[in-house]
Order: sequence, then structure tokens, then C-alpha cells
Amino acid sequence: MTDDINLPLILLAALMATSSPGPATVTIAGTSMKAGRKYGLAVASGISSGSLMWSTAAAFGLGAVMLANAWVFELLRYCGAGYLIFLAIKSARSALTLGEMEPRGLANPTWKRAYAAGLGLHLTNPKAILFFGSLYAVGVPAHAAPSTLLLIIAAAAIQSALVFHGYALLFSSPPVARGYMRLRRWFEGAFALAFGYAGVKLLTTRLQ
Repeated sequence: MTDDINLPLILLAALMATSSPGPATVTIAGTSMKAGRKYGLAVASGISSGSLMWSTAAAFGLGAVMLANAWVFELLRYCGAGYLIFLAIKSARSALTLGEMEPRGLANPTWKRAYAAGLGLHLTNPKAILFFGSLYAVGVPAHAAPSTLLLIIAAAAIQSALVFHGYALLFSSPPVARGYMRLRRWFEGAFALAFGYAGVKLLTTRLQ
């Protein structure tokens, strides 16, 4: 069933995309520090749900559309690159700002609002759209059986849920939150470099 795919490689790519700095991780961390573990986990649940939706859509149609219509891939690529460069500029400005700053996240949310915010964030996140679309269009053979696609969807969903909820648990810890705020400018600077590099790399990538 899985002879024609490299599941560990696919999961490694998904892990790198999930755990790298982005709107999802920043929102989970900020909400966990500002509002507490419960709401950080709610945001993580919403983001995980959005990730599952995009993965399912890509596996059963979006990937094939992108493969057959290169302009769709190109459009998503430019949108994703622009969004990453925007985040790089935003993080750089934050890194250059002196003094204390509030962590970026939801303030005084309800559980439903936190979940909805996470879901909405990921459903409109160019990084997620581009990753799952390209993953299934390029990384999974067009003749893959439905059972193989379901295995990939399930494995990627479990992995992403563990990563996102792990972020919520980590940043809701007071020592971790205090350490992050002390090193905020360094973290924001690292995020700016990571976002900028990813944006430029995405902008210069060509669909083969």
C-alpha cells in the first residue's frame, strides 16, 4: 500500500513546516502566555482542525488541481512569499523595539473564541495552503490509493496536533514565558531572519 511513498520523509517535511515560526506558533505561544494554558490549547485545537481540513482537501483534489494548473501553484507561491516577507518585517520591527511588549496572542478569550480564532487563522494561512497543496501535488504519486492518502492524512494530523498542543503546554509554563519575554528581541530577530529566508526561498522556487 505504501511502497510508492516515503512516509517518513513526508512526515519530516510536515514536521519542519509545522514547527517552524509562523502565525500559528506565534498565536499559540502568545495566547498561552497571556490567557493561560486552557486557551492556548483551544487555539492549538482550532489550528490542528484547520490543518486537517487543508490536508484532506489537498489529498482529494487540491493537489491534482495544482499539478494540472501551474498558475494556481504560482499564485499561492507569490501570496505565501509575500505573507512571509510581511511577517519578517513585522518581527524585525518588534526586535528593534526597546522595552517590554505584550506577547502577541488573544487577550481574555472564551474557549469557543480561541478555537474559532485558531481555525480561522489556519484556514487563511498561505503557508498552510501552499504546504499541503505542494505536498500532495509533488510528494505523493497521482495514482496513490485512497487508503494511502488516508494514512498520510491521519499521520500528519496526529503529528501536527502533538506539535501545536506541545507549544501551548510549553509556553503556558511561567518559567518558559518569563524566559521568552527576557529574550524577546532575540527571538523576534530570529523569526525575522527565518521568515525572510523562507519568503525569499519561496519566491525564487520554480515549479518543476
